[in-house]
Amino acid sequence: MLDRADLVRLYRDLRDRPVLSVYLDVDQHDPAQRRAWRTRLENEVSNEARRISNGGGDDGGFRAAVGHLESALQDEGFMKGRGWVGFATADALVHHESLPVPMPNLVRWEDGIRAAPYIRGLKRLRRIAVVVADRRRARLFDLSEGELRELPSLVADQDLGDLSDVGVRKTGTNRSGRRGETATDQAQRILEENAERMWKSTVEQVTEIAGSEGFLVIGGTPEAVGRIESLLPSRLHERTETSTHLHLDMSSSAVREAVSDVAASLNQRLQGDLVDGVVDQARAGGKGVLGRDATVEALREMRVDTLLVSRSFLRDDPELADRCVGTALAQDAEVEEVSGAGADRLDSEGEGMGARLRYRIDEVVAAAD
Repeated sequence: MLDRADLVRLYRDLRDRPVLSVYLDVDQHDPAQRRAWRTRLENEVSNEARRISNGGGDDGGFRAAVGHLESALQDEGFMKGRGWVGFATADALVHHESLPVPMPNLVRWEDGIRAAPYIRGLKRLRRIAVVVADRRRARLFDLSEGELRELPSLVADQDLGDLSDVGVRKTGTNRSGRRGETATDQAQRILEENAERMWKSTVEQVTEIAGSEGFLVIGGTPEAVGRIESLLPSRLHERTETSTHLHLDMSSSAVREAVSDVAASLNQRLQGDLVDGVVDQARAGGKGVLGRDATVEALREMRVDTLLVSRSFLRDDPELADRCVGTALAQDAEVEEVSGAGADRLDSEGEGMGARLRYRIDEVVAAAD
């Protein structure tokens, strides 16, 4: 998939050129429907050709671009993924790929790419680090673009060496005992120290996997979960969720299913927090705006840091939604398609739109004075 930087670059490169954007819903599981997407594509192409003709436009470039995309699709049957996207100019095929999320069926010939539907797919680029642990072992997973990869497990050293019950101060191993400590006490302490080292190494690895924008899901025994949580860097706290459904003996497919549910919940929670922050800032006259007119104005003034659009807004007013998403991408702003409770609040209080701002107008005026 394109990452956000690639999407921004593509949008900027093609914004002044006629481009054919094609999105397809190919989420089919019935073999009898394996080519149904072709019928939908043909219908959408016909509808777009009529729109161009009724508008008095020349569809020569459109037909050439359709030919480029049809060449890319000619060998496709039961398509991979749940969605498909392609961009083409009259001269060449620019980009095409399968997507891990369903897409609307859309064919549009216009200046610049139709970028708004692609935003939904960007969520799947957020990597999810997964750890399932007890005090002896930690299983590590990396979930990216819907694909789960299991990494080598971390194992705590269980070798206790030669422990003696009498006057323990030093064992036959390279570990030091403590005065008055029994062999049983020393064994327990050594196991705890080894578990602690394993948990610390686990945190180092999952922090690297999650990076600056990814999620972390933790499962396993309550002891291991609690200790791993306590060792996490503060920047990862709000992007971490625990799951009581994860245990060490699960298959990889079961882990993937459980993690997908948790990640969706975590994503909606973060989006809800983002909407709440924008609403609070907008009401207080701070760095937030709500509503279509105010958000469009902020986009025009290039003050938007993060554009929020609800799923229903994208569906009900796709033309305005795409103009706003494109304007946001052009100024390198983040774009978040909000779902769940956050989307409901954005719809009710902001007509499906809002934005976190880089600065307020009065700050610019004050700086100029």
